[in-house]
Amino acid sequence: MTRTPKYWIKAKKYLSKKDKVISKLINDYKSPSETILTSRKDIFFSLCKSIIGQQISVIAADAVFLKFKKKCKNKINPKIVSRLSTQQLKSCGLSRQKVSGIKNLAKQILDKSFNPRLIEKMNDEEAIVYLSSLKQIGRWSAEMILLFTFNRSNIWPVQDIGLLRAISKNYKRKYLPPETFVNLLKKRFSPYCSVATWYLWRSIDPKPIQY
Repeated sequence: MTRTPKYWIKAKKYLSKKDKVISKLINDYKSPSETILTSRKDIFFSLCKSIIGQQISVIAADAVFLKFKKKCKNKINPKIVSRLSTQQLKSCGLSRQKVSGIKNLAKQILDKSFNPRLIEKMNDEEAIVYLSSLKQIGRWSAEMILLFTFNRSNIWPVQDIGLLRAISKNYKRKYLPPETFVNLLKKRFSPYCSVATWYLWRSIDPKPIQY
């Protein structure tokens, strides 16, 4: 686990001046031990967790991930995962598609056809395209990786149901909120959309998520 991103304090001040709703959320969800965006800096771990969590509830995802972690003997890395059979992975509660995605990810990192280090040199959109080339990783998963693993400051995941629900709730808009309004908020919050997203998420689920 690493420290809070360097931009965090500056971003909170910037967003507080730009938007009354976000300013209130920042004030509402602060405490002496404020839990904020941190990173493991372990992209394989995060991608596995992202694949496992797709299309199931948070509770179900946590249960499956715990079994997966145990099957890996608490060492989630490409070499160990590559040695696990399809049946061993399925026994954790993973679908065939998710098993295929995780096995393929391990293979591509081991044979270096996917190189996570290249992402550091890419802009957000280039990184999203690169990550989305992986099996079982779409735009939303790629954005979660950029936000949680790489701590990019300006991620605005408009496919995320939680973010859209939070916008509807806090800005008194119908669900789904109009695309034009969502885009207006993106412009207002840039270059700190990640921080705005974080606080909007907190308004509907005070427990922070991590990938």
